[in-house]
Amino acid sequence: MEVADGNHGAVCQFVGPDLESAGMPLQLPLNSSVLQLNEVLNTLLAQQDEPVPYAFFVADEQVVDRLGGVVEASKISTEQVIVLRYQPQALFRVRAVSRCSATLPGHAEAVLATQFSPDASMAASASGDTTVRIWEMKSQTPKRTLNAHRNWVLTLAWAPDGKWLASGDKDGLVCAWRDAAQEHVEMMKAHTKWITALAWQPLHRTAHGECELLASASKDATVRIWNVRTGSTVFVLSGHTAAVTCVKWGGEGYLYTASQDRTIKMWDERDGKQIKSLSGHGHWVNTMALSSDYVLRMGAFDEKCRITPDQLGRLKEIAQERYDQAMAKSGGAKGQERLVSGSDDFTLHLWEPMSSSKPLARMTGHQQLVNSVAFSADGIFIASGSFDKSVRLWLAHNGKFVATLRAHVGAVYMVAFSPDSRMLLSASRDSTIKLWNLRTKKMQNDLPGHADEVYAIDWAPDGSRVISGGKDKVIKLWHH
Repeated sequence: MEVADGNHGAVCQFVGPDLESAGMPLQLPLNSSVLQLNEVLNTLLAQQDEPVPYAFFVADEQVVDRLGGVVEASKISTEQVIVLRYQPQALFRVRAVSRCSATLPGHAEAVLATQFSPDASMAASASGDTTVRIWEMKSQTPKRTLNAHRNWVLTLAWAPDGKWLASGDKDGLVCAWRDAAQEHVEMMKAHTKWITALAWQPLHRTAHGECELLASASKDATVRIWNVRTGSTVFVLSGHTAAVTCVKWGGEGYLYTASQDRTIKMWDERDGKQIKSLSGHGHWVNTMALSSDYVLRMGAFDEKCRITPDQLGRLKEIAQERYDQAMAKSGGAKGQERLVSGSDDFTLHLWEPMSSSKPLARMTGHQQLVNSVAFSADGIFIASGSFDKSVRLWLAHNGKFVATLRAHVGAVYMVAFSPDSRMLLSASRDSTIKLWNLRTKKMQNDLPGHADEVYAIDWAPDGSRVISGGKDKVIKLWHH
C-alpha cells in the first residue's frame, strides 16, 4: 500500500485485543478500506501466507467501509496518533439463512426450547406437551420422542461432549438422557418448584474428559449440582432469597447464578461455596451470557463440528486449548471471562466477576425488560432482546452502545449470533424471525412462516442451519 502524504493520511497504531501494539505507528491513507487495513496488519504480523481476517475499531466505532469515515464521524484530529484496535474474526464464513427447508409437526403443545447437539447432527426440542423430541438433521426427520416428564418441559442443555442431553420441567424434575436414548434416563427430583435453567460442567474442567456434572436452577431459590451417572446431588447452592432465573458454568471453575432477588452470585465448582455476590440491578435479573458460551458449548469439536479419531483420547486437553485460545482473543482483563446480565429494570450490566464485584458498565436504553442476551463467538459484540420490540448491539469490551435494530412489531424473546459472529437472529412475539447483518447493522432477511409467537431459536454450531419453535407447536428448520 502506498504511503499517503500528511494532508490525506493519518498516523495509526495497530493495537490488539491484549492491548499490545503491532509494529511501529504507520502513516495510512484515510481512504484505506477494511481489505487494505487487513493487508497491512497481516504484513506487520508476518501472516501473509495464511492471512487472518480482522475487524477494526477507532474510538469504539467499527471501520465498516473506509478509515476516514470513522475518523471523521468520531471527530478525531489527524494531527494525533490514531489507535486502530483490531480483533480477529472467524476464518470460516456462515451463509445467511433465507428460507424454511422443513416444517416438522409432532409436538401437541407450544415448543418452549430448542438446541442443537455440539456436533450439529441432531437437535432437541422441549414442549408443553411433556415430551422432548430429537430431530435428525441430515434427513430432517424425527429421530426419537423422550417420555419421562409429566409436566411442561421448560429447558434443555446438551453436554459439550455430545453424550448427554438434560431437560427440566415445571414439576422440578431434571432428566438426563444418555446418547439421547430413552433406554437410559436418570430422573432427578429434589427441586420443589420448576426448573428455570440447566448448565453442564465445561469439558476441560471435567475429571476424566467426560461430562457428568450438571447444574439445575429452580424457582425454589436453589441450584443443585448433580452427578448424572448416579442421579445423586453433589451439593446445593443455597444463598439466593428468591427464584433463580439463570445458571452459567464458566470455564475458570466458577458457577454464576442470577436471581429475582436482584443479585448474581459466584460459586466455587469444587465445594459449592459462595465466592462473591454481584449487586447493581434494581429488579429481577432475567438472563445472563458468558463471553465463553460458544467455545464452552463446542468442547473439543472444531468449527465444522468434527473430532478426528486421533483426538478421541485427549478431548479434555483439546477443549482446554480451544478455551485458552478463545479467551486470549476475546477475554477481558488477563484473558478472563466476561459476564453480561439483563434485567426487569430495563438495563444490562457488564461484569468481569473474577476481578471485581462492581459492574464494568451499566448499559441503558431499552424501554422495557431485557429478556435475552448473548455474546458473539469472537467476543466483539453483545446483543440484547427486549419486550420493547427492539434488539440492541453493544461492544463487549466496554459495554458501549453500538446500534438499535428495529423491525419487530412484538416483544423480542430470544437472540442468537451466527458461529462466525457476522450475523444475528432475533425471535419475536410477532411470529417472525429476523436476520441482521452486523457489518451494516441492518436487517438482511425477514423469516416469516410461524403461525404464532416464536419462543426459541438456535443456530447450528457449524452454521449450517437454524432451528426455531414456538406457540404454533411446529419445529422449523432454516437454510441459506
